[in-house]
Amino acid sequence: MVELEPDFDHCRRLLGERLREPAPGRIQLLTGPRQVGKTTLLLELARLFGEAAVYMAGDEPDAALPGFWERCWTETEARAQRGTAVLLLDEIHHLPDWAARLKGQWDRLRRRHLPLHVVATGSSALRVATGSRESLAGRFERMTLSHWPAAALGNTFHLSEHDAALSLVQFGSYPGTMELKSDPARWRAYVRDAIIEPAIGRDVLSLGAVRRPALLRQVFAIATASPAQVVSLQKLQGQLQDKGALETVAHYLAMLQEAYLVSPLERFSTRAHRRRSAPPKLLTLNNALLSAMHPDGPPDPAKEPQRFGAWVENACLAFAVNQGQRVMYWREEPLEIDAVFEGSWGNWAVEVKTGSFDVHSLKGLLEFCRRNPKFTPLVITAPGSESMPRRHGLRSVTWEEFLTSGPPTI
Repeated sequence: MVELEPDFDHCRRLLGERLREPAPGRIQLLTGPRQVGKTTLLLELARLFGEAAVYMAGDEPDAALPGFWERCWTETEARAQRGTAVLLLDEIHHLPDWAARLKGQWDRLRRRHLPLHVVATGSSALRVATGSRESLAGRFERMTLSHWPAAALGNTFHLSEHDAALSLVQFGSYPGTMELKSDPARWRAYVRDAIIEPAIGRDVLSLGAVRRPALLRQVFAIATASPAQVVSLQKLQGQLQDKGALETVAHYLAMLQEAYLVSPLERFSTRAHRRRSAPPKLLTLNNALLSAMHPDGPPDPAKEPQRFGAWVENACLAFAVNQGQRVMYWREEPLEIDAVFEGSWGNWAVEVKTGSFDVHSLKGLLEFCRRNPKFTPLVITAPGSESMPRRHGLRSVTWEEFLTSGPPTI
């Protein structure tokens, strides 16, 4: 199977190694969704380095008081006088003008040769990435701690491959929610209050570019109600109570993507203008958001096979996006396929089939690969159905295997 992107344990090891390099090194900038373990990771580093570490959070009440920034650096530099020190800045994107101020401090560290490492985290990709690109060019290394894959859930919570994959489809992969699954009301309240509301109500709205917050919330609600569905912006606009221009709706979808919530997938085409003009396929980047927003909660595979199948497809495509692959869909009426992957996994044309199917239902997949021979066809099936595509020379994996290990190695 393919090599997966860094998970929590990998990020912990990598940061530990870099913080043992000669200081001052480059700023370590860790970004990712809310509730995936960034703060936990910084607190573990604080315990690991003991008196040499200073932990500060940009979203705590003290951060709004005058002199907060200066106190962080004064305390850390005092410790650096006694040996190598580490400054851990959590949720840095809440601090005003953070990138320019961090640049100034880092340049000063270099001039004075102070043995001080800096690690900063941020939940909002848009704010952190924009600030880092504009002010910190050449001064930082960035890594992303994304939504957890099924393998990480299995390893951390001692789940079998089946249980980890099924849990990811029905309840998503936020580690903090795992202990609450047996209490649906409490689980849903946690996801809404600790993840959705802070991400939309704080991370996105605090950007200052959202003039119609009610419209933004409606776009998010409709996107989570349409997992792995192709929805035209005109149709999406027609479902909104608070009407907005198509450009505004598209802009809000892009902002939800920067906040690690929703990804509008482009249609695959060799012509750029056709990609941009085609309707997007709406993908929710963690199935916990689907479950928390749906009035009936997670689907039962036996009682609701169609809804369960849509959630499996959403989980598989979101897994690929979260692993850094470029994911698109393809449609040329009357033919279509669920996804096209490009990236470190290779080039794949993907069809997700969770129910019974025959080779005739794979006509779109075969035709796409005939027109685009650099792509390898892959059928993601329900357990027990993977042998049928293999008899016809097609690669296949079960959705449980895919969510755990990705596609097979080419």
